[in-house]
Amino acid sequence: MKFTRRMALASTIALGLSSGFSGAVSAAETINMTAIDGYPERSMWVKEFSGFFIPRVNEELAVSGNYKINWLEAYGGQIVKPRGVLEGVKLGLGDIGIVTTIFHNSALPSQGISAVTPFIAADARVVAKAVDEIAREFSQMGDELAAENQVYLATGVVLDTYQMFSKTPINSLADLEGKKVAGAGYNLRYLEGIPGAAGVRGGLPNFYNMMQTGVTDAAMLWPEAAKTFKIAEVAPYMLKADLGAVNSKTVTVNADVWTALPDEVKTILQAVAIEYRDHVAGIAMERAAASLDAYKDGGGTVVEMTEAARQAWADSMPNIAVDWAKALDAKGAPGSAMLNSYMDKLKAAGMTPLRDWAAELN
Repeated sequence: MKFTRRMALASTIALGLSSGFSGAVSAAETINMTAIDGYPERSMWVKEFSGFFIPRVNEELAVSGNYKINWLEAYGGQIVKPRGVLEGVKLGLGDIGIVTTIFHNSALPSQGISAVTPFIAADARVVAKAVDEIAREFSQMGDELAAENQVYLATGVVLDTYQMFSKTPINSLADLEGKKVAGAGYNLRYLEGIPGAAGVRGGLPNFYNMMQTGVTDAAMLWPEAAKTFKIAEVAPYMLKADLGAVNSKTVTVNADVWTALPDEVKTILQAVAIEYRDHVAGIAMERAAASLDAYKDGGGTVVEMTEAARQAWADSMPNIAVDWAKALDAKGAPGSAMLNSYMDKLKAAGMTPLRDWAAELN
């Protein structure tokens, strides 16, 4: 099986005979595309990329019949590992991929906008729409991906909201003091106001082993992932803190591949990427309650954090949103403007912040 940097464009001609006359009938132009993600196919967003995104693209292409895509799907480390999708698409190891942006805070800092604004929105649909609108109103997200030889299609949210899963009971913020907690990216900073708590960087496929072997005492993830990766076996306690839904997946296309694509195909990929964004966020919310029940059925115990304790946690944190915005401002990017716009969008959608991060900009 050969993987190439550029897609191959091939045209075929079908010959047909009718009523004794011969004539040339143009067949659809075939475009070969390799789709990649380092996560296994059982991961919800990968499963839906294969089962929703690709069929929808094929369906839309079939309307005109001008083009069809011959898909090669390579997930779960077949081509890249979870952290390797950005580099893989950049180098052309895959033509289209699902980049887990939380692994790339240096290369893709603007993608951290929802991660640096916790305790606001637990609704994946609201966050996905708001972040994607920011990406279309400001060029920053697209510019960052362009520097990685990629074209931005859409940003998605695959979790209903981060929670805290632990090996021992957590009934209050004090129970997190001195604990080692697995996380990814900006959410490690949520622990900075908790005495002795330390964040340990990891990825979702590693959280089970990290807690099983004692590398960490707890992990920040969401119930659907806890169900999928059987987290209750090693972390039978969940603190329902509703830290917030976070954008973590962005669909991108190799820039060289994109340039060669016909406009009709580009338009369809862009439109279906938005459908995929909303589809995945919707599934995340639909599965939230069922996943929580499955966690309990698997032996997990859930403790709901009080609003006062959640407020105390939010207040204990440094203003990582302002830090994020000013770091972008210093590079000539519109960090503060993006933060203000994002907060406005969440409020307009009915979200009530426990802490108005943007209000502390000045």
